[in-house]
Amino acid sequence: MKKKTLLTYTLRTLVFIIGLGFFTFLASLLINLYMINTANTYIYSSPNDTPLLDSGVIIVLGAQVHSNGNPSGILKDRLDTAYAIYKNNSQLKILVSGDHGQKNYDEVNAMKDYLISLGIPTKQIYLDHAGFSTYETMYRAKEIFEVNKAIIVTQDYHLKRAVYLANGRGIEAYGVKADILSYPNIKYFEAREYLARVKDFCYSLFNPKPTYLGDKIPIMSTDSSLTYDKKVD
Repeated sequence: MKKKTLLTYTLRTLVFIIGLGFFTFLASLLINLYMINTANTYIYSSPNDTPLLDSGVIIVLGAQVHSNGNPSGILKDRLDTAYAIYKNNSQLKILVSGDHGQKNYDEVNAMKDYLISLGIPTKQIYLDHAGFSTYETMYRAKEIFEVNKAIIVTQDYHLKRAVYLANGRGIEAYGVKADILSYPNIKYFEAREYLARVKDFCYSLFNPKPTYLGDKIPIMSTDSSLTYDKKVD
């Protein structure tokens, strides 16, 4: 009798685990498909196809910066794409958002310096030093910088989630793909993105606050120098 009871319990546990695993897989798949299909309408393959906005912001999402302060290849492609958009939309502000949580690692000033080297006026470039994740960037873009219209620049694998999050926060957001080069780690990025979409879908439901908020800096009416740190002349 004890053996039969143990066998029954084991089988029920196994069925529960398998069922839970299947449900988790199905839910994550549906979330990914929903997020991708929802955002695809607002995504463009080339800077030349970008919708013309009378006003608004180009949001460039941060990525790795090398120890010498130079943008990585994937970040450089984002910045070059932002520049191509800006050339045809010079009325737009540029918000570079990335990780500057430590003194010895600074994505946003590296991004600013690179854009200036391309010829973009300093006054057009605003820095979000606390864009530690895509979710936090879009949250802060709306709540701190009061962005209402935006063109988001990042690679295709990442773009759907970014546009989805921005639109979910009430930003009229479009996305432009920054896939200029080929990336050796793209399969890893895509696998990680599958899980990130599930995470940020949940975040968009429960609306947790970002790591930092702070005073409002309305990007359309504030001098960009107010977003710079002490290292900027």
